[in-house]
Amino acid sequence: REAMSQLEQLGIIRIQPGGARVRSINSAGLAILGPLMALNEIPDPVLVEQFLQIFGTLSALNARDALPKANPDQMQQLQALMLPLAENANDFEAMEPHWRALLGALGDIADNLVVRLIGNDLKAQIVGQMMDIGISPKLKKSVSAELVSNLRIAFESKDGELAAAAISTHFDHLRAAVTEAINIKRSEIKKQAG
Repeated sequence: REAMSQLEQLGIIRIQPGGARVRSINSAGLAILGPLMALNEIPDPVLVEQFLQIFGTLSALNARDALPKANPDQMQQLQALMLPLAENANDFEAMEPHWRALLGALGDIADNLVVRLIGNDLKAQIVGQMMDIGISPKLKKSVSAELVSNLRIAFESKDGELAAAAISTHFDHLRAAVTEAINIKRSEIKKQAG
């Protein structure tokens, strides 16, 4: 009964009098992403790419909305969060917590509850999973340097559109790097199995 209830909460089945009916995956809720990602030892690169595309769009939306309404203290906080991001720009794993802190601060300032809830759910289900299996994308130094440079300019001028464009571009590069990292990990697993 508990398992059936969980499947219904995920949107995979609909319980009716007389039994349960399987529903299309397209009618499932966001909570299904985590289990879908965990089906295989290495997550489906298409799902990961789609996640990064949506998460990047949400992050860019937060940046666009946050900067114009940020007060001086909030702008100072954002600029302070840029320092460790810039210092760790060449190491994805070292940069990731600082990147998360910056995106979190932008989300706090933007104060869009719907974006926050969707983003929280996506992060909870996917980011940890990818870190746990050791998928570490390699971004070119120029990509990270461009992100930091454009965000600094955007923060100095409180230009939400420029910040959103910088974040979108960064996520485009990140999607390509993650896809490559997943393919490398798959090759390593095949070699170990063979």
